[in-house]
Amino acid sequence: MQIREMTTADIPAILPLYISYYNKHEGGNWTEETAGKRIRQVICMEDSFSLILEENNSAIGFAVGYFKRYDDIIGYTLEEIIIAYDFQNKGIGSAFLSELEQIVREKGASCVELQAVSDEHHERFYGRAGHRNAKNFVMKVKWFG
Repeated sequence: MQIREMTTADIPAILPLYISYYNKHEGGNWTEETAGKRIRQVICMEDSFSLILEENNSAIGFAVGYFKRYDDIIGYTLEEIIIAYDFQNKGIGSAFLSELEQIVREKGASCVELQAVSDEHHERFYGRAGHRNAKNFVMKVKWFG
């Protein structure tokens, strides 16, 4: 398997992974248009850093995020990490996340921030990697309509 930095040219290769994962396994309604926009929003922003995971020159996973400046530290915000369903539960996602964390740390990040669905699957995956629920932050949302 090969890990490399992702560019906008890789978006067509990862869209099927994104759409398949969310639509088949999370009950989503993503299209090429909506998923493409979501991915481009992250990849095209200032200080974006994303990785693609390939096997035999085919995308089997990716992670998109960006560096965020605070007054005294730089954090890395992980927006999405997807591993093709057939490659899950084999340690590949954990190794990929570990590699991402190592790279962003070398690039100056003091932490990795992310938002995850509050369920057993995500708690187990991120928990094994050492991610814990923040005690000093809470997600706030105001829905309209």
